[in-house]
Amino acid sequence: MAHKRAVNSPWMYAFGMLAMMIPSQAFSSFYTYYYVDKLGLAVGLATIARVVFMIWDAVNQPMAGYLSDRTNSRHGRRKPWLYASIPLFVMMFYIVFAVPDGLSETGLFIWFLVALVLFEAVATIIWVNYGALFPELYKTGTIRKKASAIQQGYQIVAILLASVAGPILYDGLGYGAMALVFGAAFAVLMALFLRYTREDETARHSPRMGLKESFTATLSNKPFWIFNISNSFAQTVNGLLSSMIPFYAKYVLKVPESQVSLLLASIFVSVIPLVAVWFRIIKRMDSVKAWRLSLLAYALSVIPLWFGSNLWTGIAAGVLVGFGLAGFLVTPPVVNGQIIDLDFAETGRRREGVYTAVSGFITRSSGLISALAFLIVSVLLGYKDGDNPGDDPALTFRVLICVVPLVLLSIAYALSHFVSLKPLPEDDSAGAGNDGRAS
Repeated sequence: MAHKRAVNSPWMYAFGMLAMMIPSQAFSSFYTYYYVDKLGLAVGLATIARVVFMIWDAVNQPMAGYLSDRTNSRHGRRKPWLYASIPLFVMMFYIVFAVPDGLSETGLFIWFLVALVLFEAVATIIWVNYGALFPELYKTGTIRKKASAIQQGYQIVAILLASVAGPILYDGLGYGAMALVFGAAFAVLMALFLRYTREDETARHSPRMGLKESFTATLSNKPFWIFNISNSFAQTVNGLLSSMIPFYAKYVLKVPESQVSLLLASIFVSVIPLVAVWFRIIKRMDSVKAWRLSLLAYALSVIPLWFGSNLWTGIAAGVLVGFGLAGFLVTPPVVNGQIIDLDFAETGRRREGVYTAVSGFITRSSGLISALAFLIVSVLLGYKDGDNPGDDPALTFRVLICVVPLVLLSIAYALSHFVSLKPLPEDDSAGAGNDGRAS
């Protein structure tokens, strides 16, 4: 009985998020610091690598979603892709942080570019297939809000584990060893999630769209585009906060690397209970209005980061950021699921994979926005690398961690007013049962 209740429960589905976010958070938090400040890769070359990746991602992200939607095996549409990707993901994650000694700057750039393309290609397959399961398994507004809150709670646990354990591991054992530890955790947790996930048979046998028809319908969905473009600006802030914290700690707060974990923990420990607070706030709200409110709260929460001057003021500012971040983590999956359901009502076709992939490509463009922001601010204010930080590196990273996020979140909030959707039914009997199992 306990085993049956665990199948497709929101708690077990969320183990997939826990698995993926541990290495993903370590990647987003430390790879820029590792390659630029530690290994000396020029900021301009790091940005070029991100541009090349974005061109590649424009192809492989939508195709991953299309192929997932077209898959029809006895194990389902999504699970075969997820199982096959586990060992590849672990290997590529290790390669990112296992740079050989003695590389020239050109060699370092080539290593970074190849490792980035391979790692993110495998990550694309995993994120697309995992995300496509969400609207398939949880089919009404109430269960989706619950599942999203649990999922984001697990995500924060993962972010906290990676953010706190990461500096301890790379400071004591090196970056390669950190990658191996986090890769092993990913593999174990991913296997547990897949063990208790069962795909919906009706979705598997639903009619399929051709390639052109599938993407034409997706590209013509105006609310979908506005929603995801808005999210891409907010997602940029997530990446900036994570990647700039080590710089902020070093140049603004002037704390040693060993205390970076405390600063990161101040943000992410506070998010865990705040996810529950946001669930209560949005439980009886329209999903779009809840998402819009979270963007406004997030924008206001980054302002105190400007005033940080030591570890304790940095921690206090981090706690405030945690409130805004918690809201933004919980609300977008619910809105995205609603957009996919409205599309199904109009077309009669299930295209979770394509929608998740295109959505992922748009929001993952945030990595390019983040890289460009880093490049522009660094050039304007004189930061080059750890050996040449410029005349006022504290100003550089105050701008990058506070001013740039405030501008980006203000744009996201403004765009959110152009999204309007029909409400979803709130009766759980219309979709998933009380334990979250798909009907």
